[in-house]
Amino acid sequence: MSTGKTIRVLVAKPGLDGHDRGVKVIARALRDAGMEVIYVGNQRPEAIVKAAVEENVDFVGLSTLSGNHMELVPVVVRLMREAGIPDIPVLLGGTVPPDVVPKLKAIGVDGIFGPGTALKDIVGHIARRA
Repeated sequence: MSTGKTIRVLVAKPGLDGHDRGVKVIARALRDAGMEVIYVGNQRPEAIVKAAVEENVDFVGLSTLSGNHMELVPVVVRLMREAGIPDIPVLLGGTVPPDVVPKLKAIGVDGIFGPGTALKDIVGHIARRA
């Protein structure tokens, strides 16, 4: 983050997953680290990508605990490619089974952070990639 540019992170929950405490903790940690957080809450993939384009973000962070990661995350990644923003890293937090992690990384998810991941590790990952 030494470039002087504020890192902008869009944080969203794809679908109707009602578990939002974790994503709000992450949003606060990113904000406290000096990043600008655009929290859009529960949204359809199309709305997440539209917000990412409109807000000119550097990262898209998705959070899911409802098991929809293999249904909705690939859609977000595909729509980002179609929208001309394939280089924006996508991060995923939540409960993701270990056998699904390679599949998500193969479609372009940059980082996957499960429950118990230290906030400093998530912040550090974004800062290193910025």
